[in-house]
Amino acid sequence: MSTSKKRKKLKRAHHKAKNASSSFFSPITRFFSRRVESLKLGATKPQVFAYQLVGGRANRFLPLFKDLDVNLKKSGIKINFKAYISTVILATLLLSASVMILVPMLLFFIFKLSLVLSLLFGLGVSLFAGALTVIGFYVYPTYRADSLKRDLEDEMPFATGYMSILAGAGVPPDFIWRSLAQIDASLSISNVARNVVRDVELFGFDVISALETTSKRTPSERFKEMLEGFISVVYSGGNLVKYLRNRSQEYMELKRISLKRFSDTLGVLAEFYVTLMVAGSLIFVVMLAVISMMGGGGFGFLDSRLMLQLLTYIGLPVGSVVFLVILDMASPKR
Repeated sequence: MSTSKKRKKLKRAHHKAKNASSSFFSPITRFFSRRVESLKLGATKPQVFAYQLVGGRANRFLPLFKDLDVNLKKSGIKINFKAYISTVILATLLLSASVMILVPMLLFFIFKLSLVLSLLFGLGVSLFAGALTVIGFYVYPTYRADSLKRDLEDEMPFATGYMSILAGAGVPPDFIWRSLAQIDASLSISNVARNVVRDVELFGFDVISALETTSKRTPSERFKEMLEGFISVVYSGGNLVKYLRNRSQEYMELKRISLKRFSDTLGVLAEFYVTLMVAGSLIFVVMLAVISMMGGGGFGFLDSRLMLQLLTYIGLPVGSVVFLVILDMASPKR
């Protein structure tokens, strides 16, 4: 057989193999290409990416988080409930898997523990990290709702006063909320007003229906009562100026009382901080130094040097963070 015939035969065999492999692998490549393109659409938002990955499998977990849906709506977080649960599941799985891989490797190769102990310790830390992740995602909307509530109640004396001035000038109710939405983007009540304007201009609601929807989603009972009173006065044709002025005076008096109460709370917190974090830590350090000088062995496997390190690098930072969180929860925002 000549060389040219052999080449033609090899080319035909190559084309046949190429066509057979492409017909076999083309459905697989099309599937993965479609999957990659769909994931690229949600690459900018983690909740979209999580929903595309585990959204269809998250239905069975939704009853476990039924209370979270209400807090999510009240917190002002603009994420769908199912997408948020998908984010919780994906973040928990990724963090647990990462900890399950890294912790045993660290213990086995660096601290020279046995393989069984490393795996058991890694499993425990992985479960603990997963539980903390779920608790963090569960508590975060509640914290945001509480922060939004305090912001709204702190801004209401000035907002209702501003609204009463507009109403006294003869401005219609829908334009009052439109003007309130344009005051300052950093104000929480302006964000709420922007949502009201969005419902009116984009979704076709009337201003009363938009305010009723807002009153159902607000985390502040005080703000909800103000909205319901506003709706009642507009419905009945009452004196809106008088209503808003009375509300402004009432909220200003409540603000004075809350500031006085915060001043007393701040004094108590300062005494606790000085007693526990300053004087308490100094007494503990002196006690450990005396025990070490007298040849004491500490408490069990915790010697005085290790206890001093735990106090310095863990106890004091954690205690300070706890006091900061308590102070943030007790203090007014403005």
